[in-house]
Amino acid sequence: MSKTLFDKVWDSHVVQHIENGPDVLFIDRHLVHEVTSPVAFLGLKNRGIKVKYPERTFATADHNTPTLNQHLPVKDPLSANQLKALEENAAAHNIPYWGLGHDKNGIVHVIGPENGITVPGATIVCGDSHTSTHGAFGAIAFGIGTSEVEMVLSTQCIMQPKPKSMRININGTLSKAVTPKDVALFIISKLSTSGATGYFAEYAGDVFKNMSMEGRMTVCNLSIEMGARGGMIAPDETTFEYIKGREYTPKGADWDKAMEYWQTLYTEDDATFDKELTFEASEIEPMITYGTNPGMGMSIQKYIPLAEAVEGGIATYKKSLEYMDFHEGDSMIGKPIDFVFLGSCTNGRIEDFRAFASIVKGKKKADNVTAWLVPGSHRVEEAIKEEGILDILHEAGFELREPGCSACLAMNDDKVPAGKYAVSTSNRNFEGRQGPGARTLLASPLVAAAAAVTGKVTDPRELMEEVLA
Repeated sequence: MSKTLFDKVWDSHVVQHIENGPDVLFIDRHLVHEVTSPVAFLGLKNRGIKVKYPERTFATADHNTPTLNQHLPVKDPLSANQLKALEENAAAHNIPYWGLGHDKNGIVHVIGPENGITVPGATIVCGDSHTSTHGAFGAIAFGIGTSEVEMVLSTQCIMQPKPKSMRININGTLSKAVTPKDVALFIISKLSTSGATGYFAEYAGDVFKNMSMEGRMTVCNLSIEMGARGGMIAPDETTFEYIKGREYTPKGADWDKAMEYWQTLYTEDDATFDKELTFEASEIEPMITYGTNPGMGMSIQKYIPLAEAVEGGIATYKKSLEYMDFHEGDSMIGKPIDFVFLGSCTNGRIEDFRAFASIVKGKKKADNVTAWLVPGSHRVEEAIKEEGILDILHEAGFELREPGCSACLAMNDDKVPAGKYAVSTSNRNFEGRQGPGARTLLASPLVAAAAAVTGKVTDPRELMEEVLA
């Protein structure tokens, strides 16, 4: 029987199938951070057991970390305690730990691919919902809860029911200023935040074949926001070129052996999916959200839909608009904004900073905008400096912060004040996600850059046309 990419990877990792129950799945890589791991490590301590395979486990500090003055002690007591606990637990179990100041430190889903921890055909878990990022490499990657973190630490296995399969095809060529973030927001707007619940998605077609690895990571990162357990893209030469020579990838004869397997990781022609969707690249324009979930997105040039035209509860829809202080039929273009956030595990990579800089170059930050530009890792930070992007940012009136999750989730000092609007390249726009009462507009780095220099929601194509004129 022909198999999908997902079937090939999943089935090869099943240790035991429980009839009428979940599969026991072997986990190749386990990523841990300071928020969801302390209780799991405490569970190991209370049971007097060690981490099963510490060499398959990697720890970094990211969620609670400040993005300014990281050389100083962390002020928040809870954050400081969690960071200290992670450091101590990693040392006690001989787990690699990349804390503040370490050259490999950064957001967990940025440093995994950077260091070659993420490879095709692997199973990867982390106590973080956006672990789906790693599916860009043809891996099965998904977030887990704290009790499951303890299970993986102690057994290197996890019990999971096998999800259904879904393929999302997008063919054609993307238009000007349409980025991978726009592609992902477009898909979520079509499926809603629950449209892929119970499925593991594979992305296929021209658009994904032509994407860089960083773009693919952005798309797979947002799979969870349409309800999917995860998302993946078949590995190809773009994948292999990206991972070759990285620290934790195979070398020499081991690389050749791995390649023999990796090149079999594709969906066979006559394999079937439980659900399949197809879109055209020409349908996608620069996107922005207007509500309080990632599914409430639209082309930046369109108008906020009328309640009657929206599937789901009208009362919930109107409550969302009330929170945002928006109205049915409003245009998003020209709405004033207060904050811009460039970063997170969704858009904190070097390509995202290149895109942002391409818009702000030769311009000035709007006086009414507070901008937080946060690289996803120290390696991204170094690339920003080496490529001259930092000079462009400084000339335009922007400052670069230090790596971390930052304003994605308001679990650190970077919180958007109540009632303020933030154009954010992160992944969630829930009520209070970026701070109590904060109002979030999810967008691409290009849309964020356009807002940062104009002080309002602006179609980046307008600024690109000015440059060409």
